[in-house]
Amino acid sequence: MSNENVISVDGLTKRFGHFVAVDHISFDVKRGEIFGFLGANGAGKTTAMRMLCGLSLPTEGKATVAGFDVYTQNEQIKKNIGYMSQKFSLYENLTVKENIRFYAGIYGKSDQFIRQKTEKVLEQLHLTNEADKLVGSLPLGWKQKLAFSVAIFHEPGIVFLDEPTGGVDPVTRREFWNMIYEAAANGITIFVTTHYMDEAEYCGRVSIMVDGRIEALDTPSMLKQQFDAASMDQVFLKLARKAERSDN
Repeated sequence: MSNENVISVDGLTKRFGHFVAVDHISFDVKRGEIFGFLGANGAGKTTAMRMLCGLSLPTEGKATVAGFDVYTQNEQIKKNIGYMSQKFSLYENLTVKENIRFYAGIYGKSDQFIRQKTEKVLEQLHLTNEADKLVGSLPLGWKQKLAFSVAIFHEPGIVFLDEPTGGVDPVTRREFWNMIYEAAANGITIFVTTHYMDEAEYCGRVSIMVDGRIEALDTPSMLKQQFDAASMDQVFLKLARKAERSDN
């Protein structure tokens, strides 16, 4: 991990009428860091992530992602990040290989790049024999690992993962995190939300949002020390008890 900030956020705010979904949050994320972005349902984390991905304009504050401004350069942000959500990342009526080609094509990669890297990704995932199978026929764990590989196929500097391991078994979750570690070791910055507090332990640093504000931000070990807690689950519960709202 380098000392270079690839995400810089200063007072970022999002209002919907009188409702403040994200309330003046500030933080930096360094290149190659695994940054956990946690919060209960309704805390504002999804709204904040949408702004950082160039999908929603802030109401006020400043932020840059991969060196691009979230107000004026959101199209450049989209081209220079990867994104994976739990709910929609792959087309189930396309084959494994077709999904890879489709997403790589969106990012303007050459046919030669796509062919060479597709074979490499299929080998890494042990999916060579399943390349022509419909994604909808794959087990959930395979889909999630394929979705992550697709999200970083175009070699972005940052990948945003929105609850990427929801619904998969503990063994598959551990395998998925091994892929995250490998990506981070290759210089990709990981910005991840999760409901699993044991996964927060895998992050270099963790922020916890409550009612639109960041109430805690540090390494897991420092947060446990700060809140006199034995686990990140206990840290989260102590902060979540302060929450007053339940919808994003």
